[in-house]
Order: sequence, then C-alpha cells, then structure tokens
Amino acid sequence: MANPKNIEKTYQLAQESYGEWGVDTRAALKSLKRIAISMHCWQGDDVRGFERPDAKLDGGIQATGNYPGAARTIGELRCDIEQALKLIPGKHRLNLHACYLDHGGKAVDRDKITVDHFQSWIDWAKANGLGMDFNPTYFSHPMSADGFTLSHADPAIRKFWIDHGVACRKIAAAIGKQLNNPSVINFWIPDGYKDIPVDRMAPRQRLVESLDSIFTETLNQNYIRDAVEAKLFGIGAESYTVGSHEFYLGYAVSRKKLLCLDAGHFHPTEVISDKLSAVLEFVPEVLLHVSRPVRWDSDHVVILNDELVAIAQEIIRSGQLSRIHIGLDFFDASINRIAAWTIGMRAMLKALLFAFLEPTDTLREIEHQGNYTRRLGILEELKTLPFAAVWDYYCLQHDVPIGAAWLEQVRDYETRVLKNRG
Repeated sequence: MANPKNIEKTYQLAQESYGEWGVDTRAALKSLKRIAISMHCWQGDDVRGFERPDAKLDGGIQATGNYPGAARTIGELRCDIEQALKLIPGKHRLNLHACYLDHGGKAVDRDKITVDHFQSWIDWAKANGLGMDFNPTYFSHPMSADGFTLSHADPAIRKFWIDHGVACRKIAAAIGKQLNNPSVINFWIPDGYKDIPVDRMAPRQRLVESLDSIFTETLNQNYIRDAVEAKLFGIGAESYTVGSHEFYLGYAVSRKKLLCLDAGHFHPTEVISDKLSAVLEFVPEVLLHVSRPVRWDSDHVVILNDELVAIAQEIIRSGQLSRIHIGLDFFDASINRIAAWTIGMRAMLKALLFAFLEPTDTLREIEHQGNYTRRLGILEELKTLPFAAVWDYYCLQHDVPIGAAWLEQVRDYETRVLKNRG
C-alpha cells in the first residue's frame, strides 16, 4: 500500500520539475478533474444486453473469450460498473445501448421502447452522480439478420429501424432532461455486403432518407446531441459498408450533426488524432469512441500507447475540448471485465493528464518561430519528466487505488462476487 506522505513528497518534486518548464501541475489536475469520460456498459456482459435471454451477436461484432463472471442481469451489471468506478479517479458517464433496457420481464420490440424501459437506469445514474449517453441497437435482432437495417431495400424493415431511431432519440432527450446533462446519442449501423456489390448508390440513398426521417423532429439541444458513426468494414461486410467515413462526414457536415470517430474504424495506418482538427472545421462537435485496433477493428482494451497520447494531445492542443465528447468502445471477454474497464479508463485519463502537463503555449510559439529543432528537443525531454508522480497524486486526491493496488481489489471482487456467478 502506497504511503500517502511519500506520494505527496514525490508529487512536490514533480511539481518543481514541471514548474521549470512553465507547467502548473495544479492547473493540470483541475482541468483533468472536469473531464467526464463515457464508460461503455457493453464491456461488462460481452455486448449481450437484456432484451432476450437467447440473444446472439451479429452485425460484424464479436466478443472473444470465456472469462468467468460476465454480468447476467441488470443488477449484476450495475454492481460491476460501480466496482470499476471505485478504481477510476474522477466523475464520469455511462454509455448505454438500447438492448440494455429494463423491461421487467415483459418483452417489447425495439420500435416500441420508451423512456419507461430506461427509467431505472436514469434513477441509478442520478444516484451515482453520472451523466448518461445512449445508443440505438441496430444489431443482434431478427430484423437485422441479413445485414441491412436503415438502408434495407424492404420499406417495412426500413420503417421498423427508423421507428427504433425515433424512439431512441426521445429516450436520450428524456435522459438528458432528467439528469440535467445532455445525452449524446450515437447512430451506428452494420449495413454492408460481404462481397463486391453492383449497386453502391441505392443503399446510401436509402440511408440518407432514413436518417433524415429519424432526425425530423427538432429536440432540445440542452438535453440531446445527435452523432453518426462510420466504419470501414465488419465481419460479413468486408467489401462494402453503406455508412462509410466519407458518407457520414458529408452527412454530419450537411445536417450539422456530431461526427463520431472510432479509433478502430479506419485503415490500419490511419489515426483519428490527425482527423480531429480537420473535421472540427466543419462539424459542430465530435464524439470519440476510443478503442485499440489490432490488425483490424478488434476493439482491444485501451492502453497508454502512442496513439492514445496523440489523441489526448490533439484534444488539448486544439483548444476544442468543449466540442469533443470522449467515450470508450471495446469489449474483451478473455480477461476480467472490471479490470478491462479500469485499465481503459485509467489509460485515457493518464493520456489526458500527460497532455495537460505539456507547455503547449510555449511549444506553439516555438513552432510559429520556425524553430523545429527546439520543438522536437523539448517534446522528447518532456517524455521523461516525472509524470507518474503527478498521476499517483491525482489518484490520492480522489481516494482511488494508487499504482497497481487496484488489481488486488479486482481480485477480491472476483473471489467474492464473480466466481459465484457460475
């Protein structure tokens, strides 16, 4: 167990080190405290949801692994989320999918869901001081089994999914109103072809019409933010994805919607850190789904790697933090699920703190002077400043485990709770 006095001493030394570079560590910690990251509920149960007990994943989504202890009920999932949040500094948000509804044992199809089916989630979020974001669920349903939803050629199927989207927007707006905190609702669909299509145009025309129908009603922006999310490909849709990056970029710009950039939804050599400043010139706000692709969109647990730091640096350096919503999106069933949440959330916060501990104004001035040698040299020296001491102090401030101490709490929870789930 870390000694708080030692943590404070090392922090004071780190404070002096950063101060020599003109960085105020106290200001950095205050800035980090204001950021609420949206933690995705679907890591806790491998994207199964509570709609139907026999639900099976489709839509190009896979959660691989069979680590014991996945949440089987809403109560278990909430308990797991609460445990994870005890290990993560700061106050954050929950990102909820429509298939996690609380229907009380009375089945309801997706085009008929209302805020009543999520009221217990809203009450729970309020009790835990959480904001809440929302997502329509356009996968794992008989009406999505052939790989098409909002772009489907059958008008009846298309209408079903349009009605689902309309219902979800009303739910999101109600969430935002009750929590007095805007709910970001994100639209992603799995539509596409496994092999090369002849007609690429018609599905996209239908998707535009469907989205326009969903967004017909103007809802209070104090309660809801609409986002659309692109994808490069999915399992079963390797050759053609209707909702490509170019499609949704054009739609978001023309309809003034948020553009969702998912770190795993691009070519292997593309990074979303470079896209932020480009798209923010044309869209009102951006939603980030921070993930870790490994060779393809495999949604690995977020770790503190170069791209995560680059994403955080671009968020802070751009000066557009107020226009960027940060959420995580991964699901790993091969490791302890509470640990997965904890690792990912803490990594995102570490990356943001690293970015806040940068003398951005100084570096920008050096860059404007054309002194690229000094810019590169300073950026390299900053990497070895005592960042960990500042992070540990932040954890101490928020009364969460310091260093690897959180692993012991996860192991204890697994012994007491998860192993009893069978």
